[in-house]
Amino acid sequence: MDAVEQVLVIERSAFDRAGPFEGISFDCRRYLDAIFAEGVPRFMPRPEAEDSPAYKQIIPYVIITDGSQFVSYVRGRRAGEQRLVGHRSIGIGGHVNPADDMPLFGGDYRETYRAAVEREVAEEVAVGGEHTDRIAALISDDSTEVGRVHLGIVHVWRVGELTVSKREQMITQLSVMTAAELRANREQMESWSRFCVDELERIMQSSGAEHGPTNPERPLSRKR
Repeated sequence: MDAVEQVLVIERSAFDRAGPFEGISFDCRRYLDAIFAEGVPRFMPRPEAEDSPAYKQIIPYVIITDGSQFVSYVRGRRAGEQRLVGHRSIGIGGHVNPADDMPLFGGDYRETYRAAVEREVAEEVAVGGEHTDRIAALISDDSTEVGRVHLGIVHVWRVGELTVSKREQMITQLSVMTAAELRANREQMESWSRFCVDELERIMQSSGAEHGPTNPERPLSRKR
């Protein structure tokens, strides 16, 4: 019998105390401090989290770009979230699991989250060369069944040369698009990607925040 997947969540009440919003927020420090405050994040079974709007599952949502072009793909039938199958996306990411450097006795879940970002991208696509990682925004969308139980943290991975190939079957129609091409395909996108496309210029210019050190743009030299 397969073990039930455990995912990182916060109680919806913690999000509400920080100040609920719909769509995209650039107040990164405020929400990151609320999400990763001691005693707030914890793991729970994914089936329970998916069915309860009392919790928000924390999802890294990574935009990969060289500054002028962006990685885009369509979620195939093997996608973990079946409600998003067939939609175009500009965000790579997924759930944070206990395997991601889980603290043994509570503690700071920021490193757990940081490891999950690296793992999720590495599982889904191969990124050539070096990149930097910056948190630019957060996404909340209570207008959809999926959005009500998830909270997105938007990362910008900036690379010198946009060389990306897929590693998972759920990644289909992988392509590189300009901002104009993304806007032309907006109506085929999942809601989180529509939010990002609508605010793409601001996302690229945002000073953002870092979930670990205070430096807002952390160099990551791992080779893919």
